[in-house]
Amino acid sequence: MTDAPLPECPLTETDLPEFTPDEVRAQLAELTFDSVGSFDQEAAYSLGTLAAEIVRERGFALAVQVVLGEHIVYKAALGGVSADTTSWLRRKSNVALRDAQPSLLTRLEADASGTPHQIDDEFAVSGGSFPIVVDGSVVGTITASGLKDVIDHDLVVTAIRSYLAN
Repeated sequence: MTDAPLPECPLTETDLPEFTPDEVRAQLAELTFDSVGSFDQEAAYSLGTLAAEIVRERGFALAVQVVLGEHIVYKAALGGVSADTTSWLRRKSNVALRDAQPSLLTRLEADASGTPHQIDDEFAVSGGSFPIVVDGSVVGTITASGLKDVIDHDLVVTAIRSYLAN
């Protein structure tokens, strides 16, 4: 990890980050890992720890989770985030795994088509989960939950981008 300060993330409704489907698709194309074995349990732990540090530095009440396959490798709940984030983490991750794309992109596509957001016992079409892609295959997810879904998404993108830069 770097000692450089992490970028700020807005906390008010008027300052929420906005994403277009094309921007999220570009993030998905950019934020990938190059080779099999380049993302293992050690990498998952490092990425989760980096995301948790961003949460702490920003003073968020947020939970983060990194999953490889069906194995939760890293999970942290910080800032007094509620216990119901556990369900949200799992269901957002299920969307990113099922669709092989960020859960925010699935939500934006649903919004554009007028399709209601799927929120049930298995899936939550809400931003905050990003697939971990190695050599073109989804091997897991990093997910955040606890704030507005665009902030959750921005946090995981910031964490992946920072991890890949180091």
